[in-house]
Amino acid sequence: MPKQRKTSKSPEHPDSPWDSLDFSAAPDTPPRESLNLADHFLIAMPSMLDPVFGGTVVYLCEHNANGALGVIINKATDMTVDVLLNRIDLTLEIAPELSMLDRAPVLYGGPVQADRGFVLHAPRGDFSSTLPVTEEISLTTSKDILAAVALGSGPQRLLVSLGCAGWGAGQLEDEITRNGWLTVRADPAVLFDLPLEQRFVAAIKLLGIDPMMLSGEAGHA
Repeated sequence: MPKQRKTSKSPEHPDSPWDSLDFSAAPDTPPRESLNLADHFLIAMPSMLDPVFGGTVVYLCEHNANGALGVIINKATDMTVDVLLNRIDLTLEIAPELSMLDRAPVLYGGPVQADRGFVLHAPRGDFSSTLPVTEEISLTTSKDILAAVALGSGPQRLLVSLGCAGWGAGQLEDEITRNGWLTVRADPAVLFDLPLEQRFVAAIKLLGIDPMMLSGEAGHA
């Protein structure tokens, strides 16, 4: 089972999925020689028969000797962002024609903490519970980011999900060794700009592989 991070309840909305995760409780940075696939895509291989992860692309936000944390980026829920905002008592203040958020799907980010919200976004911004991934991309779990989005002052590029994907120490490495995943450095255009149904093929093409030729053999770049 993946390790759960410490969370804190929001006193204003005790049942809100936007309760903050305490990223400050994360373990210290591992030794330099440890494998680090943060800011990489995990692309499910044909051998990945898991009903949750089959056919998915996962963006890895954190990976070290203690485990890994990521978000599935090509699996939608039946909820749109405007519905989610309404459920947490926020209203999109900007004109609909200035934003696609009212029609954007909320993604299924993974089976870990599936009742909590996660936002991948660029630029990083300054929010109360944020895990920096790169100089431009962060993962935020506090509600203040959606309050900013509703007011039109939030990040220009973002992906909203419920739940995340997590692996314990050595678990992801074992799955890669067993031909479960291809790995490749992430492309922000695939992460934020492409329609969900195009992301799997686009991620594979980052490896220079014809998706029609994909087999069960492992590999990474």
